[in-house]
Amino acid sequence: MIQQSFFASRYDNAQYKLECDDTLSFLKTIEANNVQLIITSPPYNIGKSYESRVSIQEYLNTQKTVIEQLVRVLDPNGSICWQVGNYVNNGEVYPLDIYYYEIFKNLNLKLRNRIIWHFGHGLHASKRFSGRYETLLWFTKTDDYVFNLDDVRIPSKYPNKRHFKGDKRGELSGNPNGKNPSDFWELLQKEWDAGIWEIPNVKSNHPEKTSHPCQFPVELVERCVLAFTNENDVVLDPYAGVASSLIAALMHKRVAIGVDRCQEYIDIGNNRIELLLSDELKTRPLGKPIYEPTGKERITQIPVEWLQQESIYK
Repeated sequence: MIQQSFFASRYDNAQYKLECDDTLSFLKTIEANNVQLIITSPPYNIGKSYESRVSIQEYLNTQKTVIEQLVRVLDPNGSICWQVGNYVNNGEVYPLDIYYYEIFKNLNLKLRNRIIWHFGHGLHASKRFSGRYETLLWFTKTDDYVFNLDDVRIPSKYPNKRHFKGDKRGELSGNPNGKNPSDFWELLQKEWDAGIWEIPNVKSNHPEKTSHPCQFPVELVERCVLAFTNENDVVLDPYAGVASSLIAALMHKRVAIGVDRCQEYIDIGNNRIELLLSDELKTRPLGKPIYEPTGKERITQIPVEWLQQESIYK
């Protein structure tokens, strides 16, 4: 178990550490088999301000070294949730989840789900279709892993559905706690009825938005924390950014550890954690429906200029 002295928290009821450091160096300070959940969105090698763009092979080689350390510190019953998008070079798309799968598989991890996180807003493209999804790879170290399905079930669409044949004919076929939410996490209005997890990406009007250009939504992490850990388990984010993963862990009474090499993001993250622990942090509630425009808003109206042109709206 990680020693209490490892933590820099001044709060009695929360254990966390958020450090500005090189990820690989930091990981080497953690004891083996000590972390229940590792969840992160690593740099995509797309030239953001916090990363240096290199060749795809050099990028993957560097990440492999980090992942080897992550596997070392992961508890035998633990999970890794690796959320990635695409690397794009000269207009060609490299799906990072495919490249990462081989790395994890060669380290003897087992893929349990390839979760598609679809969102309604993102980068626009002119020479290919605009990207509107990313992928979360859920790996476990062994076949004996924590999976609290009941903690993340959603209401059943047909709760009164019954078996129509066999020994159980006439008996209820569903689970009173709800149904499995599936491996497709969409951003549609009727999440709980449709059996889809609704998680918007963090854009300018999102209550969690900070200066970080690729911010992790807290509720995406919450579901993983609830499903793959128990209270007082250790959750680690090796590319912590502004501490969204740590916030999700602390919200559910887990121990939270994070590292990032950008001091600006560490400062923002520590401030967000302090706001959380004083009940002042604004986050998007788990399961809140996406706002749907009524069609009466000015911004939803078809511009007069388009109506006057040859367009699909004329």
